[in-house]
Amino acid sequence: MADGEPSGAYREFKALVEAADRKFARARDLPLYGGGDHHSRKAFKAYTRLWRLQQDRRRDLVAAGLRRWEIGEVASRIGQLYYARYLRTAEPRSLVGAYVFYEAIYSRGYFAAPAPANASASAAAGGGAKHQGLLIRYKELRFIARFLVVAMLMRRAEAVDHLVARLRSLVQESKSAYPKTNFKEWKQVLQELDRFLKADGAYKGSRSLRYDNLFDSYASNLASIARFHSKRVLKLKEAVLTSYHRNEVKFTELTLDTFRMLQSLEWEPTGSYQIAVKELTENGTMSDQSGPSGLIDIHLSTEISDGNLPSNPQRAIIYHPTVSHLIAVLATICEELSQDSILLIYISASGLADQNAYHKYASSSSSRLRPASAFSINKPNSHTGSDDHVWLGPRGNGGPNNLYPEDLIPFTRYPLFLVIDSENSHAFKAIHNAEKGEPAALLLSPRIASAMPGIESGNGGQFTYFLTAPMQAFCQLAGITSDIDSDTYANAENILFSALEQYEEILSTSVGLNIVWGQILPDPFLRRLILRFIFCRAVLFYFHPEENGEHLPTCLPSLPESVSPNAKAIKTPVLLLAENLVVSNRFHFGNRT
Repeated sequence: MADGEPSGAYREFKALVEAADRKFARARDLPLYGGGDHHSRKAFKAYTRLWRLQQDRRRDLVAAGLRRWEIGEVASRIGQLYYARYLRTAEPRSLVGAYVFYEAIYSRGYFAAPAPANASASAAAGGGAKHQGLLIRYKELRFIARFLVVAMLMRRAEAVDHLVARLRSLVQESKSAYPKTNFKEWKQVLQELDRFLKADGAYKGSRSLRYDNLFDSYASNLASIARFHSKRVLKLKEAVLTSYHRNEVKFTELTLDTFRMLQSLEWEPTGSYQIAVKELTENGTMSDQSGPSGLIDIHLSTEISDGNLPSNPQRAIIYHPTVSHLIAVLATICEELSQDSILLIYISASGLADQNAYHKYASSSSSRLRPASAFSINKPNSHTGSDDHVWLGPRGNGGPNNLYPEDLIPFTRYPLFLVIDSENSHAFKAIHNAEKGEPAALLLSPRIASAMPGIESGNGGQFTYFLTAPMQAFCQLAGITSDIDSDTYANAENILFSALEQYEEILSTSVGLNIVWGQILPDPFLRRLILRFIFCRAVLFYFHPEENGEHLPTCLPSLPESVSPNAKAIKTPVLLLAENLVVSNRFHFGNRT
């Protein structure tokens, strides 16, 4: 590279890249909870300066040797910072920012460097070129995996389908272009992805899991709910979400259960907030690849706002934590809780140290021939010798991996809303009346999952599914495996909508409502979880021919009898829903009173 202006610009660019990368590493390595925003801001500032330089001096930089993948690397880091900010702050506009940058990288083919067609061509190109080509290929694979997560969270169905096809073809191309390189880990990524999308299916067709004022808010009940505002009212501002099952459905470090739960704790953006994002082209590129990349706006996420909606509660999403790590996260978050805040703790985990036994147990529904219950009534984990904990660990067993109810009792010094999805969830009843300052609200899953005999029960926690996507959970429980007519499905959703509105009215006007529920009922996210719990309990109650507490979820403190499954107002919508979907013969309405 000759002396002069181009080389000077390129040297400045490389120096800024090194400085920005150091700041990026510090921001990336910090946990996504308990502060640390200043490192993110410093990284954004560094990449803003870097981005402007490559915009203003693009001609000089290209002449000095700047390659397209280097621009892509900068844009990818900006996208990662936006996504990390989304995870840290729960700001959807940051998720939009990540999507816009990732879409621009993809459509312009920044990482689509030509790879050697075969081994002989690779040898002719030289070992250095081959090595660099392989490094760029890995960058592209990792970038598409990140883009896929963002596209799934954005519910961009067409983009997800396109990216899945591109990732699959890219892995195949890589195996041919680099025959001596093992791409086994990427084959495993594809298998995880296929399993995740098959199990979820929510990104296609069905309604968003997010809180939508059009569907989830009932104006007729606002006055009844307002009566609680004269008393102490708690708001959901922080949530800790974690899932730990061996061989559970996941993609990257996002498990299916946490994927569903985190969306259910967000507002659905309104029209002014949703932006038009370009659809991906057939080959993933646009016609003009050589143009300046200034169309990607570094300040995009700060310019998109939705003044019609309050802020989302912040979530700490913890992937496969140890017990000590989980407790440390809870302690950090509790230190920052405000006086009017309540902390939601969501844990989906096995109660069995031998989690292979759990999955075998949980999937046994397809081989049972009982008329309505997929499982034996025997205690599901009597062979383990203990059912007083949930288990956080990859293999083996032992005390350090056991999370006991007593581990969470110290955090009841603060208002706590606890959701446990596990066959050992009942163990956490021990928290009730043992609190250290604030009475806790508990939603606990059934000990035994339910399913139609001979029907694959699917993946992910059934209790979690009811709390996040009750319509889809009902269909899965009833064994509806074929596509439902759109009018029939729309009518079913209207029945569910009316049912939840009625449940809310009964609950908000109940005289005997425990103060624990009363002080959190005004919060829209927690109120929706409670209503869906009532629906879930009623559906499972009528799914089984005889009463058995092992198949029913539990709440503590108890909710009023007016919302119990036996109540006519609770039963009737479930009956109507089953009749609409022509599955009433799979329930037992006649002999349950």
